[in-house]
Amino acid sequence: MKTASTLARMDDNESRVYSTTRLIRFSDCDPAGMVFFPQYFVMLNSLVEDWFTVGLGINYAHLLGVRRIGLPTVALQSEFRAPSRMGDLLEMRLQVERLGGRSLRLNIDYRRGATCCVQIRQTLVTTSLAHDGAIDIPQDVREAIGHWQSLKGKTS
Repeated sequence: MKTASTLARMDDNESRVYSTTRLIRFSDCDPAGMVFFPQYFVMLNSLVEDWFTVGLGINYAHLLGVRRIGLPTVALQSEFRAPSRMGDLLEMRLQVERLGGRSLRLNIDYRRGATCCVQIRQTLVTTSLAHDGAIDIPQDVREAIGHWQSLKGKTS
């Protein structure tokens, strides 16, 4: 029986989707042979880092290390819809739902072929690592996201 998802569905026709693939490894799995669910959040962080560096052209390591701008997660909602197992190749897709003054909300899904295994909604806030407070999204980051959102289709 199908149920309605509480998370937004991604639609390639509405806005840009950043996509990459990831092979599920032994180290991702629990004794039952399925991905141990916290590993999906490790994959999520890698996806966001890659989107910044590759998709937006803003080096994530430089953003945090040199510029001292953090992007902590302040809200996270997830649905685990189907198991992933060692050897599976997941397509991890990211789409911007909302760009605010100090935060952005992302919709993410992990797919094995046509099967959606995981859906995630994540809210990130920009912070100063120097004083641990929220700051406005830096202009270059805002412009890169705005430009990226204006494009249609999928990128990887």
